[in-house]
Amino acid sequence: MLGAAARAIVHEHLARANAHYGFTYNKIFIRNTRTRWGSCSTRGNLGFNYRIVKLPPELAHYVVVHELCHRKEFNHSAKFWALVAETIPNWKKTRATLRKVHIS
Repeated sequence: MLGAAARAIVHEHLARANAHYGFTYNKIFIRNTRTRWGSCSTRGNLGFNYRIVKLPPELAHYVVVHELCHRKEFNHSAKFWALVAETIPNWKKTRATLRKVHIS
């Protein structure tokens, strides 16, 4: 089932990224969203599209890191992007590549 595979991928990338960041988060949700790869709520919940399983590993990792970094910077400020750059120095190129991938 894709949901279980997506959950495994997300947890794998979260463990790798959070070894660096050390941020806390609450629940992890895997959903069938139409327009977003991931989300972070003010309650600390991280949500991911189950289609993350179809992404190349570097793009899946970017999605996880992006949402995890919202645990410290709940915006897209320069501070937020500096956090992302700590583990994904080429985030601009990776983000541009992800934007070309259609979710459906």
